[in-house]
Amino acid sequence: MLFRARTGTFLTFAAAGLMTGVWVVRMPALKERFALDAGGVGVVLLVWGVAAVVAMQGLRVVISRFGSRPALRVAAPLTALSVALVALAPSHPLLLAGVALFGMAFGVTDVAMNAQASVVERAHGRPLMSGMHAGWCAGAMTGGLLGSGTAALGWSFTASLLLAGLAALPLMALLGRTYLPDPPALQDASGGRRRRLPLLVYLLGALTFLAFMTEGAIADWSGLFLHDDLHASQALAALGYPLFEAAMLCGRLFGDRLRVLLGTRALLTWAGTGTAAGMAVVLLAPGLPVALAGFFLTGLAVCTIVPTMLSLAGTAAPGRSAASVAQVGAMGYGGLLLGPVAVSAVAEASSVRAGLWPVVALSAVIAVSARFLPLREGADLAAAPAPERRPEPLAA
Repeated sequence: MLFRARTGTFLTFAAAGLMTGVWVVRMPALKERFALDAGGVGVVLLVWGVAAVVAMQGLRVVISRFGSRPALRVAAPLTALSVALVALAPSHPLLLAGVALFGMAFGVTDVAMNAQASVVERAHGRPLMSGMHAGWCAGAMTGGLLGSGTAALGWSFTASLLLAGLAALPLMALLGRTYLPDPPALQDASGGRRRRLPLLVYLLGALTFLAFMTEGAIADWSGLFLHDDLHASQALAALGYPLFEAAMLCGRLFGDRLRVLLGTRALLTWAGTGTAAGMAVVLLAPGLPVALAGFFLTGLAVCTIVPTMLSLAGTAAPGRSAASVAQVGAMGYGGLLLGPVAVSAVAEASSVRAGLWPVVALSAVIAVSARFLPLREGADLAAAPAPERRPEPLAA
């Protein structure tokens, strides 16, 4: 049962990553198809991000009351279907409508699959979150290579994205059978009413916000940076993102072991420092090979930050794990929303290179802040807490 749940959650991360990988690397093709400038691309990303955050804000109450399993069973197949609708959009207004649906479905899927990963992690009693996110990297890397290959073959944006959505749809539907129910101790005993979570949850959310700003800026603008600033072809520019995800995959395969070996604080400090250094290499690169090497180093460093934050969220509020993960995820996606849009604003006035420089500063903030997090005792382990008994109803 636990192995099946772990495998199913891993594959859910992989399928979501695959769709996102194709979406990201074919952004130059989307730009050309609808004759968008940098600001127009920013609007598309803004619509996607706002829709995701709006959906996530409503998810905390739902997931606290019903758990992650039913939310994921509905949202995951809907994400694949919405990707296909985006691919088929015949006009710019319908593209924005499809992107909004995609963002909402994906936002729910992302938070629910992280909450499900927390359930699986706690059932095993040891860190597993980084390994789950390795599934995302494997899928995103595959999607990126698929997008790069279709670009090299001359496939349109529509054909590439439609292939990804139709491939993921049956898999997402079948994986619904593998998820674990949220134990009663992980559900909000208030019956879904909003209650303030511990301060640590919001601190983790703030750092996840910064980490997602970094990842989002790299994911959505790496291809355009390589294409517009370093003058790479679309096929070569599309390699930046899958290379970044390949490095993330390598790091996340060992991330859980490194967390136990080094400790949570040291891991986050080194991750933030390495991310800043890697992005500095990218932005100072004189040509494509050095920039690609910088993206690889950045992915190798940044890969453990978000999984560690979400894992910590799962233990930050005993008895309210799902609500905590949903809250941190929703705050994090605010960064995923603002990061690419901030790059867009600077790129419109200057260049994509200039728009990506704040990533270095954000990574340094994460490195410094990790030293002062008020972590709970045993934060380096994902041991499941003793079950909490729900209060018995009063006799009539």
